[in-house]
Amino acid sequence: MQTRTIGNVTVSAIGLGAMPMSVAGHMPDEDQSIRTIHAALDAGVTLIDTADAYTPTSAEVGHNERLVAKALALWGGDRDAVLVATKGGHTRVGDDGWDVDGSRAYIKAACERSLKALGVEAIGLYQHHRPDPAVPYEESVEALRELLDEGKIRMAGISNADSGQIRLADAILGGRLAGVQNEYSPRFRTSEPEIDVCEELGVAFLPWSPLGGMGAASSLGGEHAAFGRVAAERGVSPQRVCLAWELARSPVMIPIPGASRHESVLDSVAAVDLTLTEEELALLGRRN
Repeated sequence: MQTRTIGNVTVSAIGLGAMPMSVAGHMPDEDQSIRTIHAALDAGVTLIDTADAYTPTSAEVGHNERLVAKALALWGGDRDAVLVATKGGHTRVGDDGWDVDGSRAYIKAACERSLKALGVEAIGLYQHHRPDPAVPYEESVEALRELLDEGKIRMAGISNADSGQIRLADAILGGRLAGVQNEYSPRFRTSEPEIDVCEELGVAFLPWSPLGGMGAASSLGGEHAAFGRVAAERGVSPQRVCLAWELARSPVMIPIPGASRHESVLDSVAAVDLTLTEEELALLGRRN
């Protein structure tokens, strides 16, 4: 498995986004979810992304974190080699509502809950999930700095941040910003400037919904015809071509495609062995 780095940790170049396993209307049963996580781990994936807000309802905060923890506990491999990344600051309201809370007090309390849900003494990568317009961004990042200094988290990251917020966060953290998790896919390319800033700073960029989001991955080759064309010529799936295209975009790029079936995981992992030509990359780089 090809590798990349987050902070000082080496991880697989493709991670696993566990969110689809805990979202109402999409989630498979627990046994299937655990089999999917195990398939990823057995295939060499060493990065799993989750969040306290990945839960069917607001009454089950931490659902996905607990699922990931259970899957790791049941896995026979080297659990110490797996980096679990989680997030706090995005909240659930009722059965399907979302809100944000970026206050220092909330982020630190959310981290404590995530520590318990994951069953660990320190979280490998803890990320501020989403900026809160009611709270100064500095306060949210300062909470991450305090968690780092307290040893509650080993690395700090941010999500859904613009270029200025990335630079600000890295400065507040004293150059210790490890990762940025923003949306990026063939249909959503406005994070290009943030990718460039991450490359400049040596910060990992973890695109969420790298295949376009739940329900969109299956139509990738149709809505974005170039991906379907290259896939047909190569005899692979458009999803595999998409992830290979993202890996070629920058050495700091680590896609975290979501999955709820082991077949999807294995296809995603195979993207690390697909090297696209300059002509193919030029074609895929055009919007269509």
